[in-house]
Amino acid sequence: MTKEEDRALARPDYWDGRYARGDGEVPTHEWFRSFDELEAFLRPTLIEKSPFTPADNPLILHLGSGDSLVPDELATRGYKQQLCADFSPVVVELMSARHAENPAITWKQVDVRDMRSEIADKTVDVAFDKGTLDAMIHGSPWSPPSEVKDNTSRYMGEVHRVLKDTGVFLYITYRQPHFIKPLLNPSDSLWDMEMQVLGAEGSFGYYGYVITKKSL
Repeated sequence: MTKEEDRALARPDYWDGRYARGDGEVPTHEWFRSFDELEAFLRPTLIEKSPFTPADNPLILHLGSGDSLVPDELATRGYKQQLCADFSPVVVELMSARHAENPAITWKQVDVRDMRSEIADKTVDVAFDKGTLDAMIHGSPWSPPSEVKDNTSRYMGEVHRVLKDTGVFLYITYRQPHFIKPLLNPSDSLWDMEMQVLGAEGSFGYYGYVITKKSL
């Protein structure tokens, strides 16, 4: 992709165009790592971990979920409170129609960098991100542009705001740890983080982060 295309990933009009070109039936924008590939990571960190099991009925927030199948897969495993947030009106309309008969999954058009109009403080048990933060990053990984620092800082601030003190943020990325960690947790100020290597796909490695609020 060109530099301008990289920057466009953080704008809704880019994604509107991509989703509008989809066939409307089969999800086409699972960037990386299907649910089956992530299940070994999600089982001990979510599905089998109190207070996030299906029996605990947690509220799961999918951040920039696009037309991913992850919410569907979790619904089949008993998760009945899932909120999908995306800033593309095209994908929100498409997915709302697709899940109209499934009360477990709700869709809202909202920019994950500013969710105050839709999501109250400390109401989310589990926040999930697979590639959304990655889409906000462009330019030099050694010295990210101010736009990248601003977008990622606003985003992480919003995740911190909506997450319960007992909640967890599960983040899947292909970004190298030494580049992504300073954007996730500037000055180690807000979060405790654990990272797992999820293996390689082609020439890329993938990483899963289990992120919780620091105790004050």
